[in-house]
Amino acid sequence: MSNDRHHHHSEVDGFGTVTIRPVRPDEDVDLLHGWVTQDRARFWGMREASRERVHEIYAYLDSLVTHHAYLVHRDGVPAALAQTYQPEADPVGDCYEVRPGDVGVHLLIGPPTTVERGFTGAILDFVLADPGRRRVVIEPDARNERAINRFLRTGFRPGPLIDLPEKRARLLFLDRPAD
Repeated sequence: MSNDRHHHHSEVDGFGTVTIRPVRPDEDVDLLHGWVTQDRARFWGMREASRERVHEIYAYLDSLVTHHAYLVHRDGVPAALAQTYQPEADPVGDCYEVRPGDVGVHLLIGPPTTVERGFTGAILDFVLADPGRRRVVIEPDARNERAINRFLRTGFRPGPLIDLPEKRARLLFLDRPAD
């Protein structure tokens, strides 16, 4: 399987080819800036960010071994931003009991906003391609009912409300499917 630094391809029936690759801050900055500053991305917390600030954030993420950012394409068109992180190296790790094999995920679906079920599943398959990852942890803004409902439909279990430095969030958990 692919590791964190390589491309990942999957075919999703009725949806298309999903390709996932690491964010390249220098070439992706305009696209990312356009996404994160839209009102529909307000829960991402970067609405006021300048192009330079967005570049700085993703260049910094690119330097970390604990956090990774990926651009997700559908049939060659950028469709989402996915980030993975080690919860123990993130503020969320102070808010719940981190287990070995936990992996945190942030997911920002790009415009247009229609997301078929297969899309989130393809991203989760990529995240769980590493057999050491036992459980996916996400913490959408507690007010973001649309995202929370999408993850519940995908099979996540709701966890507690937590207070992070920048938001009140709803923890949700997805255990690795039994083989």
